[in-house]
Amino acid sequence: MTDLQRCFNDVIARIQQAEHACNRQGDVQLLAVSKTKPDSMIREAYSLGQKHFGENYLQEALDKIAQLSDLTDLCWHFIGPIQSNKTRDIASHFHWVHSVDRLKIARRLSEQRPEGLPPLNICLQVNISGEASKSGITLAELPDLAREIASLPALKLRGLMAIPAPETDPSKQRAPFHTLATAFRQLNQESDLQMDTLSMGMTGDLEAAIYEGATMVRIGTALFGARNYL
Repeated sequence: MTDLQRCFNDVIARIQQAEHACNRQGDVQLLAVSKTKPDSMIREAYSLGQKHFGENYLQEALDKIAQLSDLTDLCWHFIGPIQSNKTRDIASHFHWVHSVDRLKIARRLSEQRPEGLPPLNICLQVNISGEASKSGITLAELPDLAREIASLPALKLRGLMAIPAPETDPSKQRAPFHTLATAFRQLNQESDLQMDTLSMGMTGDLEAAIYEGATMVRIGTALFGARNYL
């Protein structure tokens, strides 16, 4: 058994145990965060059954997408900050974008999504801990932006994403996830958006995120080891 296979099995077990602990079963998607990792590791993870991969850096991701083009059922998620001059390539090469926090960016993604491709799946990034160093909208801004983005052609608003401030206490980890999940439910109840995705939880807090309703956890370190700095 390779190191990656062992890590993959461990992560799947953690997800399943967390689901069981809160009476959920099989509805949490693992998003393997492969930033800074070589395409060979993605290929190995794919051989284990993993098909969803998250990338932060556009040029690095485009190189991997080209190198792995023979794996036609890979699903690529862009999860990093988005600059206006990057939207065309993101719209053309990715299936999901988790880090939309401006209407301008959403409009560009919609306008630049190539004809013939299905709608680009969008998550709105919420700065749930109010950190100045992180991107994301406030909860107060969320309803208006969600409704505007949901009306754009070539996009499908799937849900919300957040990266809370680091916390080691499990009970404190749950608080921002609970806040995001509450906003998600309220927004669905008060509109016809029908969002289905809560992208929250990483290596250190995936259990807390799943307990509070995460449907997708973004796992890098626990799968691939510490990142390689570019």
